[in-house]
Formats: sequence, structure tokens, C-alpha cells
Amino acid sequence: MANVIKLRKGLDINLKGKATEEYFLVKEPGFYTLVPDDFPGVTPKVVVKEQEYVMAGGPLFVDKNHPELKFVSPVSGVVTSVERGERRKVMSITVQAAEEQDYVEFGAQKVSELSTDAVKAALLEAGLFSFMKQRPYDVIADPNITPKAIFVSAFDSSPLAPSFEFALKGEEVNFQTGLDALAKMAKTYLGISVKQSSSALTQAKNVTVTVFDGPHPAGNVGIQIHQISPINKGETVWTIGTQEVIFIGRLFATGRVDFTRTVAVTGSEVLKPAYCKLAVGALLTNVFAGNVTKDKTLRYISGNVLTGKQISPNQYLGAFDNQLTVIPEGIEVHELAGWIMPRFDQFSVNRSYFSWILDMFKKRDYVLDARIKGGERHMIMSNEYDKVFPMDILPEFLLKAIIAGDIDRMEQLGIYEVAPEDFALCEFVCSSKVPVQRIVREGLDGLREEMC
Repeated sequence: MANVIKLRKGLDINLKGKATEEYFLVKEPGFYTLVPDDFPGVTPKVVVKEQEYVMAGGPLFVDKNHPELKFVSPVSGVVTSVERGERRKVMSITVQAAEEQDYVEFGAQKVSELSTDAVKAALLEAGLFSFMKQRPYDVIADPNITPKAIFVSAFDSSPLAPSFEFALKGEEVNFQTGLDALAKMAKTYLGISVKQSSSALTQAKNVTVTVFDGPHPAGNVGIQIHQISPINKGETVWTIGTQEVIFIGRLFATGRVDFTRTVAVTGSEVLKPAYCKLAVGALLTNVFAGNVTKDKTLRYISGNVLTGKQISPNQYLGAFDNQLTVIPEGIEVHELAGWIMPRFDQFSVNRSYFSWILDMFKKRDYVLDARIKGGERHMIMSNEYDKVFPMDILPEFLLKAIIAGDIDRMEQLGIYEVAPEDFALCEFVCSSKVPVQRIVREGLDGLREEMC
């Protein structure tokens, strides 16, 4: 039986609007956009021009520091725009899909017959290596570094998270092929939930399977790394998402790139929360049309409510996102007496409301809006972060070291192990309203610039 690790620290936020395990059809989006900022640590160099025709799997941009690292088009069609911002920073590249799709043929291959270098070369050539991240720094992986291990988390514990077991149906062979490819490059660990029973996960081959039990953030790959094989200074590990593992399996099975994801459309303001199939970077207009409430201002999120990116309903699916969330913005709400008024229908971590009494008898799903409900204040050392942070790291002290720019102290406090998403719950429970994830991201970027 696989090793079971029980986590006690954390917090499950029960929200209304979980996707039912069924698919709904979405009209072909027509436009697909890659945003370089979705790939942290990359300095993009555009290799296409506007009005140029590209094939599915053809490169749109590369990393200036690692030209072999390609970022490819999910569809074939015409490049309609290369948007630039200040100082000519590349903001996005948009492709209008052709009616009939043309693919770059990379050739089907048997992973068992390939060497480590051949597998890595295939992933680089097809643009799939761009979905591999590394720690430290939580950036796109450096292909020239040999990692001590590769980690895959097969479940997501964040609010309204999609079920990977549902997305896995019909893709079991591709998933195993993807794991086989990863195992060729380094020792691979697969983290699964105690609630998962699919044999494709529990009996996965060529990987070390570890079972996790506990509240969010048990599904975060960084938490799993910390529990299995913590990162020391000078060490590197790679991480990759489960649906990206399927992308790898499709590549070796068919010789083509197929970036089609199973995406959960969730949230209290979605009329029929369910799943749909979308390619990376797909225009989302048709996903939301007629499927959200119309009597209030809404917050659209590519990702989950804790770590996702705010978008408009006419923007694009994030490169790494398997979830779309719609919640109320909350600007129309006017509460009598503010937080002082006793309430039975609002979520509170610190039991400021009497809702917890009813939750003792039956767990309820809450409707939360996007209001912060307060202004940023000085950080108060109250140990509230420790209650939801299941790492042997002192989060408040680490944040203070980042703010102070004290590199030695950051290293001593474990910055090489963390990513912004690991602090999402800390930000949620923070009574000082500190933008914790942004601070961690700035700290990692500054440390990387200093050390590399």
C-alpha cells in the first residue's frame, strides 16, 4: 500500500457552485492567445509576425536565455496580433484558428525505447517542456539542469477544484505514457488523495505513489514536496500538472501536440456549473455567454478564488488553468453595522459570526464575494498563518525577511521550498490584509536575480 501522509493544518473553504461531473458543449472559440506572463521566469522573443500562418505546434515565441525552450501555438491559423506594452514588453500573441487544422508532425514514439536526452529533446521541440516548472524560484524549468526529482500532484484541494479523476476518464493510457516519459528524466513522485480510487492513479507505474489526507493545501505540489523530499540550497526539483502529463502522453502516442484541457466552470454566479473541453489560451466569450447571472457585477477568474487571475469575460484561458470561477464582485452590498452585526450566513475563520454553530450540524456551501473587507495594515504577529500553513517553516518571519530584502535570513527560513500559491490561505486569513502572494513572488524574483 502506498505511504499515507496525514496533514492537519490547513483550511477547506466550502463555496457554492461546484461543477457537476458532466460536460457541456462550447462553440469553437475562434481565437487563442498565449500570454508570456503566464510563464514565470521567461524573457520572450517573438519568432512570428502578424498575419503569418502558423501550424498547431509551431513556435510563437522562445525564451531569450534558453532559445531551445519553445512556446507553441495550440492551433493552426493566422497570427492576428502581437501586443506589446511599455518598453516593448510582449503582452500577448493571438492566433485566429483556421477551419481545418494543420499540425506539425513530430512523429509518434515509444517512450520505452528512448533515452533521457531523447525524451527531453522531444518535449523541447514540441513546446511541452514549457509546462514544466522548477523549484527553487517557481519558474519555468531550466532544461540544462538535472533535477533530483519530478513531482506531480494528481488532485487539487482548492475551493471548487475540478476532479482530476473525472478529467482522466478516457485518458488513462496517455497519462501513464506521460508518467513514463517523466520517469525517464528523473525519479518521479505522484501525489494522490486518500479519496481517489482510480487504478490509473493508485497503481501508476514507474513512479512513487504517495497518498495525502487533509484539508487544503494538501493538493499543492509544494506541500507534497516538503513532506516527501524537502529542497535544500543547491537542489532543484521539477513540477508539472496532471493535464500537462496527458499532453505529453498524447505527443508520444500521436506525434502531434494537443493542448485540449478539461476545464471546470464553477462559482456561485454560474447558472449550470459543469465541465467543458478547451484548448490552452481559448477565448472564453462562448463559455460564459448565457451561463452567468445578470443582475449583479461579477468577478471572473481564470483559476480558483485563492490563486487565480482576474479576467474579463472576453479574455482567454490561462496557460496552466483547469478551472474558471465566477463570484459576485460585492460592490452593490451595503451591510448594516459592518462586521459587528451577528450573522448566520457568512463564512468566518475566526468564528466572528455564528455560522460555525450551524456548521457543526451540517456543512454548508457559502457565497463569498470579492471584497477584501478592510485595508492593509502593519503585519501583526498573531500566528494565524501557522494554523493554515502545513510546512515546517515560519511564514510570518519569512515574509518579514522578504520585505526587508535579507537574503541570508530568507535562505535560513526556507524560501527555496515555497511558491506564492503555498501562501494563498495565509493571505485569505490575514487580518492585516497583507498581499502575501505578491510579496512572495517579488521575493523569489529578487532572489533569483541576485543568485543567478
